[in-house]
Parts: sequence; structure tokens; C-alpha cells
Amino acid sequence: QVQLVESGGGLVQPGGSLRLACAASGRIFSLYRMDWYRQAPGKQRELVAGITSGGRTNYSDSVKGRFTISRDNAWKVYLQMNSLKFDDTAVYYCNGRQVGRQYWGQGTQVTVSS
Repeated sequence: QVQLVESGGGLVQPGGSLRLACAASGRIFSLYRMDWYRQAPGKQRELVAGITSGGRTNYSDSVKGRFTISRDNAWKVYLQMNSLKFDDTAVYYCNGRQVGRQYWGQGTQVTVSS
């Protein structure tokens, strides 16, 4: 089992920045990738960014160039979000994957508002 806990959400003005963190605990040695997803009201959950155990990253087109995902050796994963837009408002979820299983955090709210 793996437990994921997100932090760092909040209220920010357009153009501002936030840094989300996802702390993994439990059987983290078997994780092979971690992703950030988000879900806005009335919309489907969408993949925002991901990082593999080898450090390879990927981003959705909507955040490329503005968001950066990183991790440390203990699978604490960060999402640096810059130049935030109204459309970035959502609950952000951390997702961790093992072979045949995946885990979700409880989510953290990001609200971009003036």
C-alpha cells in the first residue's frame, strides 16, 4: 500500500505562482511513476504532468511551459505552477503507480481568482 498526501493549494491571483507537493509513504520503492491530475467543476479529471522513476517528465499542452514537475529520491513530488490562469482552477490530485495498482491522494484545491 502507498499513501499520498497533497499540500500547497490555495487562492492565487492570475499570473501568480503556487507550488504543490505530494508526499508518498508506505511501499514507495515499487512506484514507477507519479502524476498530477486535476478536476474542475463539471469537467472530467485530466492529466496535468507526470514523472517516472527515471526522471522522465511529460506535460499536458495546457500547462507546458508554465508548470514543472519534479521529485526527490523519496518520491516526494512537486508541481511548480507559474503564470496561473483562471482555467487552472481545480482540485489537484496526486496519483502513484505500481505494476497493476494505482493510488490517489485526497486532492488539494487551487483557485485562481482576482
